[in-house]
Amino acid sequence: MQCIRRQPKRTVSQENILLEQSRRVAALNGIRLGLKDDKDLKFLLKGSQLLKVKSSSWRKERFYKLQEDCKTIWQESKKVLRSPESQIFSIEDIRDVRSGHKTEGMEKYAKDVPEYRCFSIIFKDQRKNLDLIASSEDDANHWIAGLGKIIAHSNSMNQKQKLQHWIHTCLRKADKNKDNKMSLKELKDFLKEVNIEVDDYHAKKIFQHCDKSKTEALEDDEIEEFYKILTERKEIDSIFQMYSDPEGFMSCQNLVRFLYEVQQEEDAVVAAPALIQRYEPNERAKRGNAMTKDGFLMYLLSDEGNIFNPSHRKVYQDMTQPLSHYLVSSSHNTYLMEDQITGPSSTEAYIRALTKGCRCVELDCWDGPNSEPVIYHGYTLTSKILFSDVIKAIKNYAFKTSPYPVIISLENHCSVEQQKVMAQHMTTILQDMLLVAPVDGNKSQFPSPEQLKGKILVKGKKLSRQEDPINGNNNLEAEDVSDEDEAAEIEDESVKTKVEQKGKSDTLKLAKELSDTVVYCKSVHFEGFDDPNHPRAFYEMSSFSESKALKLAQESGTSFIHHNIRHLSRIYPAGWRTDSSNYSPVDLWNVGCQIVALNFQTAGTEMDVYQGRFQDNGFSGYVLKPEFLRDEQTKFNPKSITEGTWGTKKKLLLKIISGQQLPKVNKSKNSIVDPKVTIEIHGVQQDNNKKQTKVIENNGFNPNWNEEFTFDIEIPALALVRFVVEDFDMSTKNDFIGQYTLPFTSLKQGYRHIHLLTKNGDPYSSSTLFVYINIQDCD
Repeated sequence: MQCIRRQPKRTVSQENILLEQSRRVAALNGIRLGLKDDKDLKFLLKGSQLLKVKSSSWRKERFYKLQEDCKTIWQESKKVLRSPESQIFSIEDIRDVRSGHKTEGMEKYAKDVPEYRCFSIIFKDQRKNLDLIASSEDDANHWIAGLGKIIAHSNSMNQKQKLQHWIHTCLRKADKNKDNKMSLKELKDFLKEVNIEVDDYHAKKIFQHCDKSKTEALEDDEIEEFYKILTERKEIDSIFQMYSDPEGFMSCQNLVRFLYEVQQEEDAVVAAPALIQRYEPNERAKRGNAMTKDGFLMYLLSDEGNIFNPSHRKVYQDMTQPLSHYLVSSSHNTYLMEDQITGPSSTEAYIRALTKGCRCVELDCWDGPNSEPVIYHGYTLTSKILFSDVIKAIKNYAFKTSPYPVIISLENHCSVEQQKVMAQHMTTILQDMLLVAPVDGNKSQFPSPEQLKGKILVKGKKLSRQEDPINGNNNLEAEDVSDEDEAAEIEDESVKTKVEQKGKSDTLKLAKELSDTVVYCKSVHFEGFDDPNHPRAFYEMSSFSESKALKLAQESGTSFIHHNIRHLSRIYPAGWRTDSSNYSPVDLWNVGCQIVALNFQTAGTEMDVYQGRFQDNGFSGYVLKPEFLRDEQTKFNPKSITEGTWGTKKKLLLKIISGQQLPKVNKSKNSIVDPKVTIEIHGVQQDNNKKQTKVIENNGFNPNWNEEFTFDIEIPALALVRFVVEDFDMSTKNDFIGQYTLPFTSLKQGYRHIHLLTKNGDPYSSSTLFVYINIQDCD
């Protein structure tokens, strides 16, 4: 039997020294965050008891405390054999902190506690919300304000500050005996912590170079020297040297030259002095209107040095065109958090989709108990939520991310009585937000997103005798209309059995009150493309399964494009996608389909491409289609591209230079990533392409590739570029590290940083790729 050596017990004086050191480190990190002597930060560092709420019968006291790094929260756990890592969560993982009863859990299980003592932590990934009750209003306010400040200040740190904070945290972690010195062994542990494998010879060489005092331990200035070696960016130094003088200054004139010649910035003369004032840390250089190497690096890591065009971060497109001229960010079965058969339904799923810029959400409505309609995936075991709770969530979050209209897509399976309740809930909860009449008497085409700002539209069935919702309604109380039942298409044996038992009807009785809420989005079955002599009303729209839509795109591309100039089309995933997987939206965007609905809860290439498309135009959820997808005379067909006014063909020259601070995929201490980068083009068939770099072994901290690639882009307006970083594995599937996707038309040229996103689409704090981009017209 192996004996476990017990750690020697520390003396009281040793404990006091360590406590004082910990306080000093926390104070230093508070200063780095810009929160020196902040009372809320001090309270969080001391920690407090909070009641954790999981259900009506599970409410337990736990101690929560901000760690000295000011980046992580430690939570007490009573579970046996729980690992120390599982008791910690990072501030970076928090999406939101909500006061009061603002989650389903708090609504259900904490109504007996005053709102002012309650708050919830909402995480970025699929992790469950953390619902907490403080012992007093003051304690709750400290936690809400303190976490809010740390999140806001962390987000406003520049890349260099984030890197410094992270490295110093890792150094502290590697300093096992907490003596503020670093032995050779601790240095090697630290290098593994930051994702770099260095052999003993190189580790010793770095150590000896920094150990000026020859004490076999690095401290103070020696640790700073080590930090400088570690964060050196030789690839950027060599660019800087080409434009700087022997003293290490880049004059404003040379910066203008660099911006104009290399970065292709048209306003270089105006931009250069502003960049010096914004990013140059050296006061002497700033006074001389020049830039040092540090300022140059900070510029390249900033928004102005980003691969994504900063001017596209705000709404810049014409928002006064008819609604059918835009791609609309849209979610399928929005209520689901997981799969389509047994997963939970939640109002939180609507909040997440709306805060991700989604502008069209789906509600599958069924009769519920106590005359209250419920939402769930019919015929399945997914849980149920109240229709009224979903409408409240939509009201509260519809316009937090974007001011442009939200479409509620109703799949209605309710009795006439409960349909009236649905109409009443929408009218009373949404009030003026709900669009109930045409805008500005517009009776021949859709109003624009600009005209519909702050409005919620309902898509659903309309009574046939109210055939013209634009010109008024009659007094018909209820009538049979054709039924739309996407749930019945699910390819699952238990679902098919329930559909057969129910005896599927092709019609549904529709209440006038619910019919009246539909103005511009009347659901109709697709009977074929318009006969030019008998065109359908513009407000009639159809829903297509992905397979039906792809068939139409393949066989009748130009006709589909013409249809989508005047009408809205909604596409939804095939019935066999019971695991909530997604289809590629690109082929359907290419024929002008606007409402291409994806499962927002499922991460992957399809969702990356989706979010990449909609980060354009200020993340507003509306992207204007190219001119050739809006022109009534267009002959464009993405499946057989002929000469036309589709834009100039482009040649994309791309160099993947280096990577910085790639995250560990496998949390094991000895696991170091072997990164490789894949560049994908998503667009028309001729443009779809994929190329990849070599693998760099055992270095996720600062891998260097220096590899060049060329892509020919036939239709730039429809192309997206995706950069994917993976941890190469010879024997199994490569592990995903990070990605970034953007429209080709949003690419900036020259030397740029790509700020990588997690699999859920959230930014890493300091993981980047450094690239060079050049775009040329094809002859």
